[in-house]
Amino acid sequence: MDVAQVLHMNGGSGDTSYAKNSLPQQKAISLTKAMREEALTSLYLKKAPRILSIADLGCSSGPNTLMVLSELVKTVENLCRKMKHKSPEYQFFMNDLPVNDFNNIFKSLDSYKEKLSDELGAEIGPCFFTGVPGSFYGRIFPTKTLHFVHSSYSLQWLSRVPRGVENNKGNIYMACTSPSSVLKAYYEQFQKDFSLFLKFRAEELVEGGCMVLTFLGRKSEERYSKECCYIWGLLALALNDMVSEGKINEEQLDTFNIPQYTPSPSEVKLEVLKEGSFTITCLEVSRVHWNGHDDDDDWNNAFDSESLNNVAGYNVAKCMRAVAEPLLISHFGEAVDIEEVFRRYQAILTDRMSKERTEFINVTISMTRKD
Repeated sequence: MDVAQVLHMNGGSGDTSYAKNSLPQQKAISLTKAMREEALTSLYLKKAPRILSIADLGCSSGPNTLMVLSELVKTVENLCRKMKHKSPEYQFFMNDLPVNDFNNIFKSLDSYKEKLSDELGAEIGPCFFTGVPGSFYGRIFPTKTLHFVHSSYSLQWLSRVPRGVENNKGNIYMACTSPSSVLKAYYEQFQKDFSLFLKFRAEELVEGGCMVLTFLGRKSEERYSKECCYIWGLLALALNDMVSEGKINEEQLDTFNIPQYTPSPSEVKLEVLKEGSFTITCLEVSRVHWNGHDDDDDWNNAFDSESLNNVAGYNVAKCMRAVAEPLLISHFGEAVDIEEVFRRYQAILTDRMSKERTEFINVTISMTRKD
């Protein structure tokens, strides 16, 4: 699997698109708002740049990217008004792999600017938007040109499927039945990738520049923890059922592994300390229910218990389809019935979610480039 060529969320704005099925990701962004505000406020008070350069790495497509940028502009504009400063010019860099649906973002920029101006009730500094295709595991910006880097739910994706996971039979990710060599291979690939990410961002950020990064991760130190592996394990169940019925080739399934690593806070911290270019200012763990609606009383009260479980399973299956469908199609091709895969997956999700609380664990780190 050439990850750079196949890893992207479902584009467009249709029923199975990431734009329509990324509520848990939106909740995670909301939970980390205070950390971003604190980091950006600290940076602005120290630097007060006339041109503020902000990069969103792994921006994908849909409303979540522009939601983050709006929030950052509001933070700076409020500071400018309090301090009677002229608004800076904003340079936004939106980065993802070349196969990302950048056009979906560009089409919404005019309405985004109008909405932002209306919400602030005054003129703001001019905003310039640039799409930057390329892997963030390499250099993507000139030296010392960025002030603030944000990334959410992207850095758990690896640059490649780790070498040495060929014996992960029956699994598509780390699992309690995975050999120890598979768990080790996943961790070592994460170490290599994240250390490169830090090295290159250290070159691209100005001294005193900030990064706020949110990983889909785990709280436990067990790499096969249910906290991070369960949702992929349930998809593996659906695929294995199809293998047993002759609808998927067993060899194809045994060679399919998700290029992702969900780190613990200590693993993230260790790599930052080892690389040495950044000072950690905050490291937190948060939780988001799989269906994204767990804390929404109006939504929960709109259904009886059985209907609530069915709708929740449907929503989570669509969310995961928006993420996983391109990977499945790339690997299995015409041999797999995607509709059937996700019908089965939805049934499994509905059953499990009716019996237990299911949550995504988020690991968020805020750090500053050392002078």
